[in-house]
Amino acid sequence: MHGNGIIDAVTHDPRSQGPLLQGRNRKDLAGTARSAEAGEPAELGGDSWAVLLAPRLAQFTAVARHEHVTRAALELGMPQPTLSRALVRLEEDLGVALFARHGRTLSLTPAGRAFLASTERALTDLERATESVRADVDPAAGKVAFGFLHTLGPETVPGLIRSFRADHPRVRFQLVQNYGEAMIERLRAGDLDLCLTSPVPDYPDLVARRLDEQKLRLVVPDDHALAGRKRIRLAEAAGELFVTLEPGYGLRRITDALCAEAGFTPRIAFEGEEAETLRGLVAAGLGVALLPPPAVPRPGVAELTVTAPRAVREIGVAWLDGHPDTPPVAAFKKFLLGRRGKLLPR
Repeated sequence: MHGNGIIDAVTHDPRSQGPLLQGRNRKDLAGTARSAEAGEPAELGGDSWAVLLAPRLAQFTAVARHEHVTRAALELGMPQPTLSRALVRLEEDLGVALFARHGRTLSLTPAGRAFLASTERALTDLERATESVRADVDPAAGKVAFGFLHTLGPETVPGLIRSFRADHPRVRFQLVQNYGEAMIERLRAGDLDLCLTSPVPDYPDLVARRLDEQKLRLVVPDDHALAGRKRIRLAEAAGELFVTLEPGYGLRRITDALCAEAGFTPRIAFEGEEAETLRGLVAAGLGVALLPPPAVPRPGVAELTVTAPRAVREIGVAWLDGHPDTPPVAAFKKFLLGRRGKLLPR
């Protein structure tokens, strides 16, 4: 426990003169009980029990543990009279006797024992939550919540993390692999600190920086009439069936835009969620696809350079505008920005 930090926050609200029960009707109390039984979050209004009692829980627990106000006051680093008054005020506000007095010592009443059990759980949960969030911002061993595209998972992201951890070996990563729009929503929800995505997003609530670009190839079955070619204009594939990612994926938007620039709308044979699945379906003869290079060559397909239009996708890093960075996030962001032009394997 960090007693001083809790005690520093202790203040007395002069509005709480007299037992608080006098200011709460039966409907209020019944509603609070139902919320507690249902496991619903407490409503922290101005007359909330949590707002009123939270600063006093450590004081009550210390006295209950020592059964002696003076010894508890020494542990908490506060004057004994101040602690005594705080206990009296707590009992008055609750309308319940928590302690039986025996000269200089005290003992818990049945109500006090019941209250202590819940108080200790609450303080333990608070302590764990505090340690958890403090650990996440630790410059040397904190956490980075990082999202990336499926196509960057096999090689690019592992290489980035390996290089970063050479200088930051204890930094922890919470990794999320998803398509671009889903990661943007996770950024907005606060679930991610940074994400690698494509196309580079352009939204007023985000900051995005272009890091690299990746050539896309027209992938055809190895027994296809075009398989012997090295290069192709995309317009030459206008009559082919395409296998693509589902609408909403960045690579799907790029595919549609490139085909439109080449003068046609692709006929879709299949819409999937993962680029390597599409490559396998091309090998099976289901259609052709515009895809980034594979991490390792795949048998059964030929990959042709597209000469027109210029077939590339930009890869960028994005984060929520105005969102303060923890030290580990700031370090990883700086690392990524330093990889401009050399993010992807060549």
